[in-house]
Formats: sequence, structure tokens, C-alpha cells
Amino acid sequence: MTPLPFRILVIDDEPQIRKFLEISLRAQGYVVHQAENGEAGLAALATQGADLVILDLGLPDRDGHSVLRELRQWSAVPVIMLTVRSGEAEKVAALDAGANDYVSKPFGVQELMARIRALLRASATGPEQDSPVYTLDALRIDLARREVFVDGQLVALTRKEFAMLAMLARNAGRVVTQPQLLRELWGPTHEEDTHYLRILVAKLRQKLGDDAAAPRWIVTEPGVGLKLRDNSV
Repeated sequence: MTPLPFRILVIDDEPQIRKFLEISLRAQGYVVHQAENGEAGLAALATQGADLVILDLGLPDRDGHSVLRELRQWSAVPVIMLTVRSGEAEKVAALDAGANDYVSKPFGVQELMARIRALLRASATGPEQDSPVYTLDALRIDLARREVFVDGQLVALTRKEFAMLAMLARNAGRVVTQPQLLRELWGPTHEEDTHYLRILVAKLRQKLGDDAAAPRWIVTEPGVGLKLRDNSV
């Protein structure tokens, strides 16, 4: 059976860059999708999927770092950042935010292709088929669509509540520490504010119908953090 071609999503507001990348990538046998801003890019990734994303840092609707942070809430797809900003601090910020690689404009197409091939080899043996959906018994979390269902009923969550649940789902079966949660949800200056977590997880449990004394899904490791049960438990 002939393997499916890899799918690459290009998120860039410059039409000439998108066209150049589309021609170059298609010549290498890749399937190419395009988006001209961050919101369109996230929607394309959620609905069409991709095996690698090329993401411009300077987008018209939102900063590329913001797009990357939201993307990382529900996808581990490899991301190459493109930017005219070539400073070391900018590169470190992109990598810390979850980028896999970083290319400064203008760039050589052969170098970019080599970086793409390296990331695709490292990330998978073939195009990703998994849907970003977590299910356990009556709980269903659709990370891409940002929807949560219990017993088939949609549960309305705030942005913070969903962000916490998504972080736990991405690490299902593993404890996520209190500092990790606080840093991700409120920023690095709030790593000691554990009462924020107590309030948020209590509200989340109430909406999910999860009893802290006998949890169905969210388990507290006292003094350490939280974990979401996985299907092996």
C-alpha cells in the first residue's frame, strides 16, 4: 500500500510566502493547506489535521506565540516558527512556548526542507491519524473543538476550567504538579498561589459531577498535584 503523503499547514499572512512555500512543498510530495491568520490556522488544524505546521510569528490577528500556546493545549504536532526577528531571546521564547524549530526570514528553501524532513522523521513513522479526543467512561473531552461532554451532555466550562482539564487530559494517568498548573494557567508569578487551584478544581468537579471524596476522573495527590485517570486505571 502506498503511504499517505504528509500534510503541512502553512500559517502566514503574506500571500507571496504562502505561495512560495506551497510550490516548494508540493514539489517534494507534501499536501499543503494554507491559513492567512492565527484563528484560521487553528481552525484548519482542528478540522483538517496536519503532520507539521509552519507558523509565522507576526500574524495580523494575534501573536504567533499566542497561537502556539493555544495549539499546544490539544496538539503535539511539530511546529516550525518563521519570523524576521532573529534575536536569541525571540528564538528561546518560541522554543519555550512549544516550537520544535525556528527559521529566520529570509530562509533557504533547502535548509527548510531538511528541517521539515528531520522533524517528520522524529515525530512519526507516518501521517498522524489520531483525533485529539480524550474519553473515559461517560467523560469525553474534545481538545480541538474545546468541548466537554458528560453522559452525552455538553458541559459549559470557562476558559480557565477548560484549560485545566485540557492540561490534565494531555497528561492522563500522570500527575501534573501544582507549580506546573499554576504556571500554565496564571503565569510564573503565581506558582505559590495554590488556593487558585483549589477554587478552580472545585468548580470544575461540580460541573463534571465529580466527587472529591470518591473521584471518577480528577484525582488529587495531596501536596503534589492533580491527575486525570486514564483508561488503564
